[in-house]
This record gives sequence, C-alpha cells and structure tokens, in this order.
Amino acid sequence: MKFGATYEEYLRLEQDKYLGQCSRVEYKRLKKVLKKCRVGRSLQADGANGDEKHQGSDEYSDVCECNSCTLCDEMFFTELNKEASEIAGCFRSRVQRLLHLHVPSGLQRYIWRFRQCFIDDQQIMVQEGRMLLNYVTMNAIAIRKILKKYDKIHGSVSGRDFRSKMQTEHTELLQSPWLIELGAFHLNCDDSDTDELGAGGFFKNGFFKNFSCDLTRAQPLLTMTISETLKYEYSLTCPICLDTLFNPYALSCGHLFCKACACGAASVYIFQGVKSAPLDAKCPVCRAVGVFGHAVHMTELELLLKRRDKDYWRQRLREERTAMVKQSKEYWDSQAMLSMGI
Repeated sequence: MKFGATYEEYLRLEQDKYLGQCSRVEYKRLKKVLKKCRVGRSLQADGANGDEKHQGSDEYSDVCECNSCTLCDEMFFTELNKEASEIAGCFRSRVQRLLHLHVPSGLQRYIWRFRQCFIDDQQIMVQEGRMLLNYVTMNAIAIRKILKKYDKIHGSVSGRDFRSKMQTEHTELLQSPWLIELGAFHLNCDDSDTDELGAGGFFKNGFFKNFSCDLTRAQPLLTMTISETLKYEYSLTCPICLDTLFNPYALSCGHLFCKACACGAASVYIFQGVKSAPLDAKCPVCRAVGVFGHAVHMTELELLLKRRDKDYWRQRLREERTAMVKQSKEYWDSQAMLSMGI
C-alpha cells in the first residue's frame, strides 16, 4: 500500500477519533499542487520542442515555470510551514498535559492518588501516549515524503533546504524533546506494576515491547522502535561532562544537557536555572542563539534514569548540591561586597 493510502486510512481510523481538534498535514491536497506543477512543466517541455503550444490558454495560466515555481513557492511551502508549526504545537501541548497527569505536583498529586482508588486511568494514559506517537510519526513521514516529491518534480534541493529551515526554527517533529519524554513515559509505565494488564501484560507483548533504555553500554541510549523501518535512537550522554545525563534539560534546538552543565555553558548559577541564561547564550553543540529561554526540564527522562541507576543518581545529586551551595555562597558574598561598595 502506498503511503498516501496509508495516511488517509490512519486519518480515518485514529485522528478523527482521538485528535479531531489537532492539525495535520494536508498530504492529498499538497500532492495535487505538485501534480498540477508536473503537468505544467511537461506541457512547457512539449512546447519548447514545438510539439504543442498553449500560449494564452487560461487553463494553464497558473502552472509553474521551469525556473521560478511561483505557484509552489506561494501555496506549497507557506502552507506546509504553517501545518508543521501547528502540529508541533499540538503535539507539545498534548504531551505536556499527559505527563502532567502522570507526574503531578502539589495538591494535584493527592487528588490524583485519591482518584486512583476508584478509577484506573493508567491504561487510558498509555493508549493516549501511543496515539500521540502515531500522530507525530505519521505527520513527520508525510512531511518528508512530500518534500522529497517536491525535489524530484522540480529537480531542486528546495525541499531539503526547507527541512533544514524546520530544524533551525525548531519545528522538526522527530527532533522534539517531547518525543523523548513520551518514550521515557512508556518505559516508566513498563517499570511499574501496571505491566500486568490483560493476558501476558499490556506492555511487554504490545506496541511498546521494543522500547528500551540501555545505560550499561559505553554510549547510553534510549531506543524506540515503532516499526521495522522506523527506529528512534537518542543519546543519553551529556555533550559537556561526557557522562550519563543528570537532571536533564533539552534546549530549543533539541540538544540534551545536565542542568549544571547547561548553566555552566550559559554562565549562570545552578540555583538560577537554565532559563535565566542571557538571550545571546549559544548552544554548546550547534551554536544556535536564544535556545535557553524555552528549555524543557525532562521530568519523565529524569525519573527513568533515576529508577535505572539509583547509586549513580545519588552520587550526582550530592555533587550538584555541593556545587549549588558553593555557588550560592559565592553569589551572596559578591552581593554583600557590592552593597558595601567594596
């Protein structure tokens, strides 16, 4: 089955049921735009050979020209950029809501525990997580397929350049830190006693059986195998301290760091937090500017790493607290000296 038919079937079965309010890639309509462009280019090629002329015909007045594809520039990339931004925003908000229910804080924690005495929402949450994984995967594939088709028809690299632009603007779906959080969420559920749902367990024989977090290898990895041809791998090594992530934060560019390492790279104190970094602070890996202000605290990933290696977590916690106390003392000493004019 071709991807177009697969995508339409997915929309019919899942999106209308669970994500009716969320945006999606208008794959079928964008293909029609490219088909019209292909027809126009073919007719122009025939006209250049003297086989057929269509000058002045209203039917072909809005087709693409060989060198400047005005129709696609106006209708294709503008619409696709809007859809990608809306999909990324919808995915982020839905995952945030799901994870907030899984790891509640304050009064909501007690309300959630009281609710669980009467209703078991764990399986519902896992099913919603699977639905969100399908949502972001199918739309990401649709974007890649349509951009590849654009480059094939036009003999250009504009589609590839558009993907690079999406990465720069942080709308590339498969680079979203919320995708990592979603994978960690399912592994955390798998670590709990809830894997006994149904015969043989809901997780171990189901959709999430190929999700793994391996901290024993030289390069710790979080792996999510969605299908035989689709596999996500995320390094759990901090690029600065070259150790397993501790208290992880994801910058807007998608790179993961320990909180202390990110604060050090941005020249701020640990107790001030990653988001207090100056606007001109750059990512230590890709050198992107302004990526600290919307950094994401990876709470599910933090919980996963804490459960998988408790001794390492306790050691790093002691080290971070010692460094934080030292920095706090230095900061308040400097403020006291400044106030006294010393």
